[in-house]
Amino acid sequence: MQTQRLPLPTTAPKDIELRLPHHARSVARARALFREQAASWGLPQDVMDTAELLLSELVTNAYRHAKVPAGREIRVRCVVTEDRIRVTVTDTNDTLPTPGTASSEDESGRGLTLVAALADDWGAERGECGVGKEVWFELTLHAVE
Repeated sequence: MQTQRLPLPTTAPKDIELRLPHHARSVARARALFREQAASWGLPQDVMDTAELLLSELVTNAYRHAKVPAGREIRVRCVVTEDRIRVTVTDTNDTLPTPGTASSEDESGRGLTLVAALADDWGAERGECGVGKEVWFELTLHAVE
C-alpha cells in the first residue's frame, strides 16, 4: 500500500503563540519573533512597525509591572484575520493596567497612552479562571499581500 502525501500548506498559519520567560530580554525576543512571523504573513510594513512597537510596550509592561513568582511566563498571541491583527499579552498578575500621565521629565509611563493612541482598539481584562490578565490591541490591515 502506497502512502499518499498531502500537499504542504502554501501559506503560514495566521495565528502564533509565544511563551517567554518573565525577563527583560523577553521584550527584544518578542519583537524579533513577531517581526519574523509578520514578514512571513506579508503584513503591510506600516502595520508591522506599529504592531511591533505596541507589542514591545505591552511586553515591557508585563515584565516591569507584573510582580509574579519566579518561573512565570509572559504569553503573546498574534492572530491575523482578513482585515485585522490582534495581539494579546498575558501575564499572571491580576492588576489591570491603566494609562498614566507622564510629565515631560519622566523617562517612562507612556506605554499604554501610546497603545491607546496608535491602536484601532485595545483593552485589558482578567484572565480565564480569574488568574492574571490579558492586555490586547487590534490594528486594521489595509491589505494583506
